[in-house]
Amino acid sequence: MLSDLQKEIIALKEEKNAIILAHNYQSKEIQEVADFLGDSLELCIKAKEIEDKDIVVFCGVDFMAETAKVLNPDKKIIIPDETAECPMAHMLSGEQVIEAKEKYPDAAVCLYVNSLGEAKAEADILCTSGNALKIVNSIKEDTILFGPDTNLGDFVREQTDKEIIPIPGDGHCYVHKKFTEEDVSAAREKYPNAEIIIHPEADKKIQDLADAALSTGGMLSYIRNSNKNEFVIGTEIDMINRLKAEIPDKTYYPLIKEAVCETMKYHTLEKLRDCLKNESPEIIVPKDIAEKSLSAVERMLEASK
Repeated sequence: MLSDLQKEIIALKEEKNAIILAHNYQSKEIQEVADFLGDSLELCIKAKEIEDKDIVVFCGVDFMAETAKVLNPDKKIIIPDETAECPMAHMLSGEQVIEAKEKYPDAAVCLYVNSLGEAKAEADILCTSGNALKIVNSIKEDTILFGPDTNLGDFVREQTDKEIIPIPGDGHCYVHKKFTEEDVSAAREKYPNAEIIIHPEADKKIQDLADAALSTGGMLSYIRNSNKNEFVIGTEIDMINRLKAEIPDKTYYPLIKEAVCETMKYHTLEKLRDCLKNESPEIIVPKDIAEKSLSAVERMLEASK
């Protein structure tokens, strides 16, 4: 049953002709009022398709809302808490990408969508954890500058003939870095009938111990089509809420309960209500960065088909 505050948000959304997009790592309460839930790729695709709404409310971290603005320059994109930043995205600056391009002039630049606008503006194409291998293999160049997530780069390197050069070289998601070999061993012992699924932002040695390494969107598809009934989920804790809502007949266990993205949780129902009321904070992307970023985003979407 929805709370009074959730009902107020839904009413405001209809009054403002707004759509609420939320990442899988949002809290259960926000997931319940969202019009669309998804991983980074799914949210990019949805943002591209929005035509009949005046306002897009983005419950995710900064780079996601920026991407939505790049794809919808004429729409108002608002975010409940503008300080909800992705620490990994801030590990790679536009200047660092430029320096890497100068060092490797024959390389193509493929950046994880989890990057800042200034970095995206220097990329040839973007990728997500769900389509990284497909995107890299679609690039004609044999050498790829890939960043900022080193673990995702390692995940791709294992499956391609391309040379992957990580930039900046130590980029990572602090949440997925929390998983250890001991965590996987303990889960195997505690849940012997469960499959263990890890996100490719986790360290490679952890991925190798799991039954599958998948994006959050990939996890949904995999579990939906699996004949298994129990799963240990190695990603941000609130992904389990979406799994329970969409595939309720299966059982889920978190690999660790401490896998929490703190900045994703900056968004609260109160902030969501207020941002709808005030139509702010609004996401603004400088015109030059937006124009340069757009081609990289669109190339990703085209190559993802």
